[in-house]
This record gives sequence, C-alpha cells and structure tokens, in this order.
Amino acid sequence: MNNSIDSSTVLVAGATGFLGSEICRQLILKNKHVKGLVRTTSDANKIARLKASGVETVEGDLKDKGSLENALHGVSAIISTVSSTLSRQEGDSIQTVDDEGQINLVDAAIDAGVKKIVFISFCELGDCPLQTAKRKVEKHLSASGLNYTILQPTYFMEVWLSPMLGFDYPNAKATIYGEGNNKISWIAIKDVASFAIAALDNPSATNKIIELGGPDALSPLEVVKIFEAAKATKFDLQFVPEAALKAQRDAAQDPLSESFATLMLGIVNGSEIDMKKTADNFAIELASVSDYSRSE
Repeated sequence: MNNSIDSSTVLVAGATGFLGSEICRQLILKNKHVKGLVRTTSDANKIARLKASGVETVEGDLKDKGSLENALHGVSAIISTVSSTLSRQEGDSIQTVDDEGQINLVDAAIDAGVKKIVFISFCELGDCPLQTAKRKVEKHLSASGLNYTILQPTYFMEVWLSPMLGFDYPNAKATIYGEGNNKISWIAIKDVASFAIAALDNPSATNKIIELGGPDALSPLEVVKIFEAAKATKFDLQFVPEAALKAQRDAAQDPLSESFATLMLGIVNGSEIDMKKTADNFAIELASVSDYSRSE
C-alpha cells in the first residue's frame, strides 16, 4: 500500500522565519507550488524575497482561524514552523501562537480538506510553557484524523551557536552555560528543512514523531575548539553557572522568559539524538558543526 501524500501544493506557515524561508527555498527547487503564509504586519522585504523566489504569498494569522480559510484553499499539505519565540508582534505569546494558534491551524486544515501536516516541534529539553504548548499541539494533531509528521529537532546550530545567544564567533567570545561538558546533537536549519520536505512524501514518516539531531554529538567546549581551529584564534569564555540559570528560570516573570531559561538549562544537561534509524529512512547528508564553523 502506498502511504505517500500528494503534496503538489504546500503551504508553509512561518514562511518569513529562518526555517520557514529555507523550507520555501528547497520546495521551490523541487518544483513544488509553494504558498507562504504571511501576516499584514510581516516584514515587507522578507515578503518581497519570497515572491521573487517563486513563492505565492497568502495572508493569514494563526491567532485568527477565520483568516486561514482563503490561505488554505487548494492546499494539499502544510509545513508549520510558526513560533512566538524569535519573531513576536503585538498579541503574540506562547499561548496565543504556539498553543492556540497552532491548534487553529490544525482545525482549519481539517475544514479545508488538507491531506497532511508536518509540524516542527522540538525534542525533550525541559519542562516549560513552550514545551507544554508543543506537546499539546502534538496531541491535538495526532488525534485530528489528518496524516501528520511531527519533527522534534534538538538545538539549531545557527541559532544557539550565534552571537544572538552568546556564541560570538566573529569576536572570538563565547558564553558557556554550565560547565560545557555535556553533549548536544546540534542540527543545521537546512537539514531540518530537508527532513520536513522529505516527510511530506516518505511513507515511513506518516503519523510518526521523529527526533532529529546532527551527525555528531558535541559538548559546547568541543564546539569552541572546532571554532578556534577554524578561526585560528583562541576564544574568550564566560561561564554561566547552572545555579544562576535555575535562579533565572525560577524568577521569570513571563512564560517566554521561563522557557528560554529552561532551554539554556537544556544545553547544560545535553541533548543527544540517535540518528541511525532515521538516517536509514531518509537520504539526507547532515551538516556538521565543523561545516558550520568553516562557513561563518
């Protein structure tokens, strides 16, 4: 029996984000008809770049289920990367976007006759409001009757190994959470995008939850050594004790701050993903931290 899905028209929710725009790029290269879900308040330059690449942009907001009806017209599959964590506008929160908004999208997909949803979640990184929202959506999606794939990647190297979050490689400085010894299967954004696209038509991904990681599990201190070799310079390290991160989490005044502190603690604890079984089912060559260090 063929369990693959006809994904000729794919809607990417979160199309202007880091991951969403990469998914759009790869889908266009595969000659898919791509709709990029954008908001009236989305960055005009990002929308222009999507259109220039061949993406049909459609307006809609996960917080307003009614706005999704037109966007989903003729759509056979959805890849949702939407989150309130990095791109926030008025009214955006973990509750309204990552929880209620994603559930609105699932319900709208049912109404529109969409055949499959690929939902980008994340692996077990620590109890926090963001993870609670992700697991709630996963449960709702798995009970929806839709064909689905839930992807649970670990830490994105381009996000967590970037100046934005303290890994300031241009200036040879790095903030290390905890002692920096526990290993993480850092994954590249482009590889998560490739898995999301492959999951649309791969029968082994249908109605499955799949954890994702990179090719190597490396501690933050091992990552520093790789970058020191690539940049031929010694890094200045600043250590943030685990106790300080726990205090930051416990003192958090809002769900997003609590979630970020928990994710930092997740780095302290490590996040190793065994990719052997997944590698057998997907022909995707994974980028390494070494590759990333040479590209920056």
